[in-house]
Amino acid sequence: MRQTMRQVQEQYVDVAPGVRLWTERRGDPDAPALLLVMGAQASALGWPEPLVDALAEHHHVIRYDHRDTGRSSRPFDETPYPVTDLARDAVAVLDGLGIERAHIVGLSLGGMLAQLVLTDRPERVLSATLLGTCALSETPYVRPDGESVPVAELPGIAPEILEMWARPVEDHGLAAELDRRVEHWRLLSGGRLPFDAAYFRELERRVIEHAGSYAESSAHARADSSGMLRTAELAANRVPVLVVSATAEPVFPPPHPQHLAQVVGGARLVEIPGMGHALPPTVHGPLEKAILDHTLGHVLDGE
Repeated sequence: MRQTMRQVQEQYVDVAPGVRLWTERRGDPDAPALLLVMGAQASALGWPEPLVDALAEHHHVIRYDHRDTGRSSRPFDETPYPVTDLARDAVAVLDGLGIERAHIVGLSLGGMLAQLVLTDRPERVLSATLLGTCALSETPYVRPDGESVPVAELPGIAPEILEMWARPVEDHGLAAELDRRVEHWRLLSGGRLPFDAAYFRELERRVIEHAGSYAESSAHARADSSGMLRTAELAANRVPVLVVSATAEPVFPPPHPQHLAQVVGGARLVEIPGMGHALPPTVHGPLEKAILDHTLGHVLDGE
């Protein structure tokens, strides 16, 4: 086991004209790099500290704030960009930090961005781990009984989450905003595991402190999402890919993970019982094990 280097390095990286992203690195700089890619509207602090530290025992871990989140530039209102630019940002972060190849772990929209990097720039990817996301593929899902299910007929986002997303976010002060975010995490957690409201309230306090504001941007929801399908490219994939199936996932519920594992060439699936679309302490251990079994097994195989 590698000795963890607790020192945290923060650095800004210019990824496009007028766009600067905040990045953080921890772990041995000589260890294989592992890039954490968060979901829509989420800053790097969405990755839990204990999980990042655990991964940094074995990897040079990088997390970063997307455009229009955290401490990164917020250009969308003046210069709108497509979602595909967020995938290019991930590669630009590696470029800016002088990293040739990395393991990539993507959650939610981050899992889609990881698929784009995997297919468009496979030479930069050591492995990919995809969780809480859907396939960028039009290939139908094949059920265990052999029936083919079109992608459009796969289950959608839980109605209570869609209803919350549809509500306008009003400013009633910090305490009310924390309450709203905790309720959001409760819905995203999926209801199978005990919900730790205090944990998510403290997480959001740190997220807000990091950003310097509790105002949330809707840039990623408004960004053009066209041009993201990679059906043939995913089928032809040769990079090791792990798909995490969260049994209580309310945003991309099963069989989305099973579909993803089917349509990505060579992908394998691991299940974390009770996990939803959130990362509470109860899933840190199983998720850490799943990621490290994947990345370290790949490294030990000689890559």
